[in-house]
Amino acid sequence: MPSLLEALERKYGAKGEVNPPIDDMPVAIFVPKRSPRLSVPTLLVLNDCDIDCAGDPCALADKCADVVELDIANNKLTEWQEVFAVLEQTPRVRFLNLSFNRLSAQIQAAQALRPRWDSLSHLVLNSTYVGWPSVHALLKALPALEELHLSLNEYSYVDLSGNEVNEKDRCEECSRLNIETTDTVHEQLKKLHFSGNPVSSWREISKLGYAFPNLETLLLNDCPITTLEPDPCEKCQDDNGNKKSHDAFPHLRFLNLNNTGLATWDEVDRLARFPALKSLRVQGWPLWERFESTEHERRLLLVARLPHVRTLNGGGAVPVEERDAAERAFIRYYMEKPESDRPDRYWELVGIHGKLDPLVSVDLRPEKRVQITFTCGDNSEVRTIDVYRTVSDLKTRLERLAGFPASKMRLFYVDQELRDTQGPEEMKYPTKQLYSYNIRSGDEIIIDSKLKHSISANSTA
Repeated sequence: MPSLLEALERKYGAKGEVNPPIDDMPVAIFVPKRSPRLSVPTLLVLNDCDIDCAGDPCALADKCADVVELDIANNKLTEWQEVFAVLEQTPRVRFLNLSFNRLSAQIQAAQALRPRWDSLSHLVLNSTYVGWPSVHALLKALPALEELHLSLNEYSYVDLSGNEVNEKDRCEECSRLNIETTDTVHEQLKKLHFSGNPVSSWREISKLGYAFPNLETLLLNDCPITTLEPDPCEKCQDDNGNKKSHDAFPHLRFLNLNNTGLATWDEVDRLARFPALKSLRVQGWPLWERFESTEHERRLLLVARLPHVRTLNGGGAVPVEERDAAERAFIRYYMEKPESDRPDRYWELVGIHGKLDPLVSVDLRPEKRVQITFTCGDNSEVRTIDVYRTVSDLKTRLERLAGFPASKMRLFYVDQELRDTQGPEEMKYPTKQLYSYNIRSGDEIIIDSKLKHSISANSTA
């Protein structure tokens, strides 16, 4: 199998240098002596090249002196000494991707004592099966590391103590490690990808927060976490019960919990207590399967329960108007429930908005059919439409009224209450459902032609 140097030479040529010697440069007219492909780029990608070692250090250092991003995923590296040899010859590398190289061999003590690599800030170790002692050694050797990827490594527990794990310290019931660790391991780390690991205990996840006290971004999607309670396992229960879910994450701003096993509204309430959390992803929960509702209903209840979260499941920031409407809908939703079923958030919102008059219907779903005025040029027509249709479907149904095909059509939504202050909003996204515009009876949709604008632009050119 080839070395990194050999794979590099196959791709960019064996005789190329990063910078041509000054003595070889012509004085009057520059005539390139080598193909541009012989220049090693600063962003070097050598995936799937069967690389198993670094190669000649002097030649590698000469070629890779200016490389700042190195992607050598999906190769055959198995020994950390070869990875360190690569790092020694690429002193300017800030980003290193080693994903899908089998690096389960432990870093030896002698290797861990080598000089630190102060430039490396992003390290990707997805599906490398790197052991926790090796992760600990790497963190100590990379003081500038800001982003670490440890996804798909089959971790069922977290151990950043730097010691070998004794199997007797693992709980047979929940597979977590019964060793309490709250020591700081790396203060610079801000972003951690931990997706797709079979960790089910939040107590284990909390160890990541204590190890990285300044963590701002954490991705835990596709982990089988069933609750955010710090110590839910009865078999290995200890004095950890006084700790809260958010204690280990004082600076966490972004959290991805998509496709986890969280199944109750209590978990959402625990997320609301994270002090710095601003962006959250909570799709694919069993809770949404048990709670019969539309996507619109779920969003209303989530926005109301999460007062400090600004972006929910991607997209833009939650508007003030939407939050106010969600909180009022939340109050009315629980007004009809027994007092014992009302969450603490209900009483908080009653303190803000007061006790509201009940609506005729407490159904949070938007009105299914509304009457809208459609205007196309000098023609206007009132139609009843289904708000669960998409923009694309609506365009198709308006072809006869407009007199031109949907592919040439532009739609502009006019809110009757905001007509004078906001103006028309273009309905740009074909798959977006109409209810997401908060569309109501009495509003207007203007039909315009893309062709007209094209002709106008050509005439003025």
